[in-house]
Formats: sequence, C-alpha cells, structure tokens
Amino acid sequence: MQQLLDTHTLLWFTAGDPRISENLRLQIENNDNFLSIASVWEMAIKHSIGKLSLEMSFDDFVAQQIMGNGITLLQINQQHISVVSQLPLHHRDPFDRMLIAQAIVENIPVLSADTIFDAYSIQRLW
Repeated sequence: MQQLLDTHTLLWFTAGDPRISENLRLQIENNDNFLSIASVWEMAIKHSIGKLSLEMSFDDFVAQQIMGNGITLLQINQQHISVVSQLPLHHRDPFDRMLIAQAIVENIPVLSADTIFDAYSIQRLW
C-alpha cells in the first residue's frame, strides 16, 4: 500500500518516538512511503530557525532517511497546486494543505496524527 507521511510522522518514526506505536511502526516499515517535498521544505525552515534539532547536517539527515527507509520523494506539480487553490480553509497550514492536495491528486492516504485532515476528502491513517 502507498501512503504519504506527514512531516511529524517521519520525524517521530526516525526518532523512535513513543507516539509511533508498534503497529504504526510496522505499517510504515511494510508499505510504500512517500514524503512530500513540502515536508522537506517545512523541516528545512524549522531547522533553520532552531525548532528542529538534528544530530547531523540537514542534507545528510534527509538523504539518510530517504535512502535508509526506502522513502520516495513526492514532488509538487501544477495539479497539486491547482487543488490547493480549491481547498476549503478548514486548515491554514500551507504545508499540510499541500499534503492534503497531494493525497487527493495521487489518491493515497496520509499517515498523520493531525485530526484536522479529517475535514477533507482524504483518508487519514493513524
């Protein structure tokens, strides 16, 4: 099964955070995971302002997680942007809105603890 990882999902998974249950960990490990380039952008911003601390350079962290966990980067395309322009404003976070649009266009569920995603016509797994 294909699934789109929310930014916090990737970070909690890679950190071994207890908010990722054993069942959820197995779901991530045993499925085809996508990470939006919007999530990479979000992490870059948080890292640059000191809200995301890493034990290595940002570039090394991203490369290590992508390759080490078999994650496919999902680029942003015009169709994704078009869907963002049509989404109702249930949620104002621009990164999450892009994930929602990508989930709609690509027809894949989002793996997220963020219940605001449920206000949109996507499947949220957690």
